[in-house]
Amino acid sequence: MSNGPLDGFVVGVTADRRASEQAELLRRRGAEVLLGPAIATAYLASDDALRGATVDLIERPPEYLAATTGIGVRAWFEAAQVWGFGDPLLDALASSRIVARGPKAAGAIQAAGLGVWRSAANEQMDQLLAHLLAEDLRGAKVAIQLYGMPAPGVVDALSAAGARVSEIPVYGWRFPDDPAPALRLVQAAIDGRIHAVTFTAAPAVTNLFALAAGAGLDQPLRDAFNKTGVVAACVGPVCARGAFEAGIEAPLVPDVGRLGLMVRALSERLAGDRRTVPMAGVDVVLQGLLALVGEERVRLNCRERALLDTLATRPGSVFSRPVLVREVWRSTGADPHAVEVAIARLRPRLGPAGAALVAVPGRGYRLEP
Repeated sequence: MSNGPLDGFVVGVTADRRASEQAELLRRRGAEVLLGPAIATAYLASDDALRGATVDLIERPPEYLAATTGIGVRAWFEAAQVWGFGDPLLDALASSRIVARGPKAAGAIQAAGLGVWRSAANEQMDQLLAHLLAEDLRGAKVAIQLYGMPAPGVVDALSAAGARVSEIPVYGWRFPDDPAPALRLVQAAIDGRIHAVTFTAAPAVTNLFALAAGAGLDQPLRDAFNKTGVVAACVGPVCARGAFEAGIEAPLVPDVGRLGLMVRALSERLAGDRRTVPMAGVDVVLQGLLALVGEERVRLNCRERALLDTLATRPGSVFSRPVLVREVWRSTGADPHAVEVAIARLRPRLGPAGAALVAVPGRGYRLEP
């Protein structure tokens, strides 16, 4: 039917960094992409706090270093090079026991010529923290490369174990300069015009709901994920935790945090929504906003697809106009005449299958299988 498993589906992307790469992965699988960045990455290479923390580590090397993100490690070392501290920083860390939060952070450490002492296989902070707390940290200096946000729970636990904690603030996440694209994405999810939204960082979830709340749309957005079938796809367990905290009940998350694995999992989930509807002796295959009638590909809008889905729930049964307005337009105030208009436009586009959309005078419409 399609060129890819996501053909006919519309996916919203909330990332800023690597958004184009993610969009390309989705488009290769056939998806239409709606970009709505909910975060912006602010690198702190010129920040006095980062420079001061780096100088402190060079002068008083840590016994332990927690490397939490690959991008953070690389950005930190690049900033040190700009300041002329590159080699002194690597020399200071050469004897440190470095624990990495997953393979990306480990790879960045190894690329810099340093060794990785331990790695958190589940890519979560709790396992990284467990590796550190298994050591006698009394009086030990522990440096933590922060991952875009403060980590008070980790700092408190290490301090309680007697460690002297040094926080390395390499980058931070903030709201996008222009919130309009994110708000358009929010409205599209509420209206049912997109099938999934992807998140590659927990703050993206938090920010999207904060922006929605500012427009009075946070609960409708939550309902879109929990009640009307919009898929919240998270890149990994840490991101999924942010989705749970925002009130998303069942985010889609691969076992390992990888962009490609998230896209693959999303493809498999949405492909499961493909359905075949017999209409006037013709099998019509529905996938996202596409309908395959024989060899003809018909592009639907979200209400046309919802109209077909509603009628197909009980083939042969009559649905009144008010019921169809409520189910398809999600409103009791919409003009019932809109149903008649939608049917009239859809019937000829479906070719021979269009004859299955039968008007019952004085009662409504039915789908004739």
